[in-house]
Amino acid sequence: MPATIINLSYYKFTPLDGLEGRREQLLAACRAQGLKGTILLAPEGINFFLAGTREQLEVVLSLLRGLPGLADLAPKESPSSAQPFKRMLVKVKKEIIAFGVTGVDPARRPSPKLPATELKRWLDEGRPVVLLDTRNEYEVRMGTFRGALAPPIWNFRDFPRAVADLPPELKERPVVMFCTGGIRCEKAGPYMESLGYKDIHQLDGGILKYFEEVGGAHYDGECFVFDERVGVDPALRPTRSVVCFNCQMPLTIAEQRDVRYVYEKSCPHCIDGKPKGRGNTATEAG
Repeated sequence: MPATIINLSYYKFTPLDGLEGRREQLLAACRAQGLKGTILLAPEGINFFLAGTREQLEVVLSLLRGLPGLADLAPKESPSSAQPFKRMLVKVKKEIIAFGVTGVDPARRPSPKLPATELKRWLDEGRPVVLLDTRNEYEVRMGTFRGALAPPIWNFRDFPRAVADLPPELKERPVVMFCTGGIRCEKAGPYMESLGYKDIHQLDGGILKYFEEVGGAHYDGECFVFDERVGVDPALRPTRSVVCFNCQMPLTIAEQRDVRYVYEKSCPHCIDGKPKGRGNTATEAG
């Protein structure tokens, strides 16, 4: 019986130096263990998605826990029946999640985090809270929290522009922002606070942690993930969603039944030409 593949995802904002040397060391270790995925290193921290057997992963996790600020590293994990990544990459970047706004420092000035169980309690009680989806339009289309506000963005760098278009009265209301795994909110939260939003919270661990801890309560649909699983349901099981061969847009089962979907040729989103977004302007996200 083949060994179960474990998918790990993790990020942390913590100052890192000597990035090129760390890149070479980590790449050699991952390749030696047969792991696949991506590790992003930047002066502001680390962001990674890795897949392999538990034994393979533990070797590299031990190495990662030796880096500054990562001794308590505890990644999110989910199983899969096959390797979801095609290769192993370790990259040095300016940011572990591209935002393009200077002065945002999640390591030193983070926004308050709201646990998944607490958000569910708030929603069960019907609290007057604004749920703000910080993800791209193609992710939101696959699923989001019921009643969530989703500004029209195609790339996280568009978020500051989208915030400028939000109703001014939201600055006085409690806002809970969320994304796939939490990393985008780490920057979005402090940025919105700098603009005068007075009651900002970020969903700790994002949608995936919410699924893990409380399931799909108050959430409709699935969650897009940045690997070959494409989407996961509230039980963290891969769905039957796929990506279009032509434009790389995710397609739910319903969209695959659309007459405009032609396998390895086109889909409803690119039948008249490739859309802006995934496959054109999208970047690593979480």
